[in-house]
Order: sequence, then structure tokens, then C-alpha cells
Amino acid sequence: MSRTFQVDLRGVVDLLSRHLYSSPRVYVRELMQNAVDAVTARRAGDPGAPAEIALEVGDGVLRVTDTGIGLTEAQVHELLATIGRSSKRDELGFQRHEFLGQFGIGLLSAFLVADEVRVVTRSAGGGPAVAWTGRSDGTYAIEPGERDTAGTTVTLHARPGAEEWFAPATVAELATLYGSMLPFGITVDGRAVTTPVPWARDDRAPGQRQADLVGYAQDTLGFTPFDVVELDVPAAGLTGVAYVLPFPASPAEHGGHRVYLKRMLLAENAPGLLPDWAFFARCVVDAGELRPTAGREALYDDGQLDATREALGDQLRGWLTGLARTAPDRLNRFLGIHHLGVKALALHDDEMLRLVDQWWPVETNVGRMTMAEFRGRYGLLRYCATTDEFQQLAGVAAAQDIAVINGGYTYDSELAERMRALEPDLTVTRLDPSDLTTAFAELDSATALATRPFVAAAQRHLDRLGCEVVLREFQPSSLPVLYLLDRAAAFAGELKATKDQVDELWAGVLSAFEKPADDRPQLVLNHRNPLVRRISGLEDDTLLGLAVESLYGQALLFGRHPIRPADAALLNRSFLGLLEQAVPEEETR
Repeated sequence: MSRTFQVDLRGVVDLLSRHLYSSPRVYVRELMQNAVDAVTARRAGDPGAPAEIALEVGDGVLRVTDTGIGLTEAQVHELLATIGRSSKRDELGFQRHEFLGQFGIGLLSAFLVADEVRVVTRSAGGGPAVAWTGRSDGTYAIEPGERDTAGTTVTLHARPGAEEWFAPATVAELATLYGSMLPFGITVDGRAVTTPVPWARDDRAPGQRQADLVGYAQDTLGFTPFDVVELDVPAAGLTGVAYVLPFPASPAEHGGHRVYLKRMLLAENAPGLLPDWAFFARCVVDAGELRPTAGREALYDDGQLDATREALGDQLRGWLTGLARTAPDRLNRFLGIHHLGVKALALHDDEMLRLVDQWWPVETNVGRMTMAEFRGRYGLLRYCATTDEFQQLAGVAAAQDIAVINGGYTYDSELAERMRALEPDLTVTRLDPSDLTTAFAELDSATALATRPFVAAAQRHLDRLGCEVVLREFQPSSLPVLYLLDRAAAFAGELKATKDQVDELWAGVLSAFEKPADDRPQLVLNHRNPLVRRISGLEDDTLLGLAVESLYGQALLFGRHPIRPADAALLNRSFLGLLEQAVPEEETR
């Protein structure tokens, strides 16, 4: 007698195929999962019961046979004909904590690739075998079945167009992918597909076990890891390994992890298992307490996953600090590959901050050294916030015996400021160009008086560019001029440029942020430079103006400053003017 499902099966199958599962290939996993649950349930009451799951495929037909607990006719009605009856499923012995399935819909995934599903089952508790046949038109039938032993056989016939999913090679590949680590004997056409768990604690020698772990990464993940970190989170029932990547990885690209739930593969690229800063590792883990999403292809993001993520982060952090204590050379090699991840962690973790402080060398204008070495040598941390600032100021600062760190690399400025967390009394300062001006020597009074007309003339020529001319003495003497733009002057310049581009209303609003006019960039001429001294003695005002404008342009280029249209016009004019002065006109005959 045919009976009707209690839901619209066509609608449910459409939901599964379009929204729940990413691919029809999961049907193999769902059938294996049901078989595993059945075997687990039987062995819970009879530990000596056989534990075998066999897949047989050929001519568009797949049979999955297990030696599990089986079902009575009443249980068939409860489990196979009613969608989502998880509570009744628990009453029948499939408690959620012990089994893979949680949603009571796994068998329906078979309708993704077949129009008919036939289940022949016999309960281990006694009673005759029962045959249940479900069809994609929403009907099912129950009749006596033929089976001599307890267990279940599920048979599928490929739907037209789905034959590819029933190819023997495809079924074997999917069974191996999902079930290779299951604790039962799994065979496909008589060939075993299960393998030992590579991180299991067994009687292998430590060296062999390590070789197996590395070999697994090579075969499965496609790389030879820099190191292998063992993971264990008892609260999540999680064991496994983190493979440290042997090549740089982008912090913005958080790689996925291979996650098993109770030894059945959940996902090959599950996100969110590790903290964001641990992008240098890829995990392979098995967990018993983490929850899967409804499609069982990712982890459910809940408090349990948050706690697990934090615990795994602590274990990777412990591995890093262990390297610092026992293998500093290896730590240096690791930092050479993955310094961004460690520095990102150090932004909020004092232990990692100490590691970066002691081990990661930063660029300075007096050579590469760690922040700890810099601090020990100079008693403070002085840095340039950008690489452009460092390139502009490093050489001149070094000549004035001012040591400075290039903080323009990712996180370096922030880490320098964070060092106060380790030493509250430490002086941490950002080098401002105005700091260099105070380090330059003033001219003696007689020289200052003699060069005052020159400075005034030079200022007159550069006033239209909003630049202040200063005459000082500094090292190196080979450098004739330096353009210094402190942060206040830079802000004023950006504000003026913005006001010139916006409408009158916004220009008025921005005027409220204007600062006094003395916040101007400085063109510092070096009186120790022979060329500057010769220019300061010029009596021809036109030639003096061309020379000063040329020095201004050279300072912009040397300091890698942006060239405005007015600056470009000045450079062109001064260059051509000097050429005219150097090449006199031919006398007309």
C-alpha cells in the first residue's frame, strides 16, 4: 500500500539541491554517515558486533550495506517517512552526542541523484526484514524484505543525467575523501579506503610519526610544511595538527582548514577555525563537540567555536614562544617568512610583543637591528611613520647623530608605540622634520649678518611658493639644501589644496581648521656647502633667483616630495634660465 510523505518531497529536494548542499556529491557522504550511525548504535549495546560498511557500484547502481543496528517496521515509519524527526530519532537510540547525523534529512540527499531510493533493513533487536521504497514523486511503500542478518542496504539507481555521480571511480574518490579516517572498515567494490589517522598516538616511533605527518601534508595539502604543531582542545573533542606554511601568506586571505567531525570529513576549506592573525597555518583536525551547519559543510559559528578558536590560538602562540627559547635560528627563519602574522598578534599580545622586540630586526638609518637593541643603544624609540619620511630624513638625521627607525613597514609604527606596554617609562617619539632644524648649527653672528641680504632675496623669490628660507650649517656638507615639511605644514598644504577644489560653502567650513601662516615648509640651505656659499655671494639678483629656485627643485626631488604644477613650472623656468646664463647669445653680424 502506497502512503504519502508528510511534506512536499519535490520542494524539499529542490531546497536541498539549491540552498543546502553545494554539490550532489554529498549524497555519498550522507549515505555513509547514516551507515556509520547505525554501526555506532549497534556497537553501543554490543561492542563485539561487526563494524563494516561496503559500497558497491556498477551500471548506474549504488548499494551501501552496513552491519548496523537496523530498523523495525515501526522505526522505518518514524525515521524514513517523516522529515526532521530528530527527537524521535534520539528516542530510537541515535543520541546526538554519539552520532554524526543531527537533522534527520540525510537520506533525502539521495534524491539529488536518484528518482527512487530502496532501503532493506533488519533490526538487531529481532523481527523480520523490511523493505522501504521512496520515490521522488512524494510517495513511498513498505513491504517485507529479504535480509538474513541485522543491518541495512540502501540502493540507488542513477537518474537520467546524473550517471557521472555513479561512476565507480567517482564513488571510490568520494568515499575515500569523506570516510578515509572513519574508525570502521569501509570498502568500495571490495577495496578498503580507510587509512590510519596520521596524528594518532600509537606505537610508531616519534621520527616515523613526524614523517607521516609531513607526508600527509605533502599528499593532501600539496606542500612540505615549515613545521608541524600538534593541537588538542579537550573541551571541543578536538585533536589534529596545524601545518605552518613554508611560504608567505597574505593576512587578507584567511585560508580554510580541513575539518573532520567524528572522523567524517566535514569540509576541505572550513574558515574561522583559527584567529585571523594565524594566517600562516593550515589545520587538519577532528572534532567531536563542534556543531556543523545544516548542510554539514562548514562549522556553526557559536560560543563553542569561539572558545576553540581562542584555545588553538594559545597553542600556536606557545609554539612560537617555544621556538624563541629553544631554536632561535629556526625562529628567525620563520619570522623571515611570516613576520606579518606575528606582528599582527603583537599588536594586542604582550608575549608576542616581547618576541618581536627581541627577535625581529627593523630598518634604521644606522643599520638593521631589533627594537630591543635600538632601545638599549639610544635609550628611546624614535621612528618615521612612513617610508617616504624615512627616505627623506634618514641620511641627514644620521649625519646629525640622530638614530631613527623606519616605521613605514606594516605595523612597525604601531609596535614602536606599543613598546610602552613593556616599559611604561620608555620615550617613544615620531621624528618630525622640525626636529632636524633644531639640530642644525646656527651661523655665527658675523656670518649671519653678512648673509642676511642673501636670505632676504632668496625668500622674496620663493614667497609665492609658500616656503620659508633658512640658512644653517649641517652635515653632510656635500648636501646643499634640504626641504623640510613638518606635519603641521603638511596639514596646512593639504587643507589649502582641498579648499581650492571644493565649493564656497565647504571652503568656509574648512577655513575653521586653518592654522597661523608660520606653519610653512622650510628650505634649509647648508652654508657648509661650497656651492651655497658661492650662491650667497652673487650680486646679480636674476641669477641668484634662478640658483635658489634650482636648489628648491633639487630639494624636492632629493626628498621625493610631490611636484605640484607650480613646482614643475619653476623647475622648467630655472633650468632654462641657468642654461641661458651659461650659454651666451651669439653676436649678430
